[in-house]
Amino acid sequence: MFGYTEEQVAWFGLTFGVSAFMLYMVFIIFQLARESRAGKLGTFVLFLALGFGLVGFAAKGVIKFFLGVTAD
Repeated sequence: MFGYTEEQVAWFGLTFGVSAFMLYMVFIIFQLARESRAGKLGTFVLFLALGFGLVGFAAKGVIKFFLGVTAD
C-alpha cells in the first residue's frame, strides 16, 4: 500500500493508532468525571480504576522493549 509493506503498516497502526485510542480513552474518563461532578477524589478514583488497564498495556510494551522480546 503506497510503497509500504504490511509489516510497516501494522507497526504504524499498533504504535500510533493504539496510542491515539488510549489518549481518547483518557479524554472519555475526564469527561465522565467532569459531567458527573466527581470532585478531586472521585476523579482520582476514576482515573485509577479505569486508567489502570491503560497503564498495564503501556507497561507491557515498555517491558518488552527493555527485555528485547520480539513477537514471532
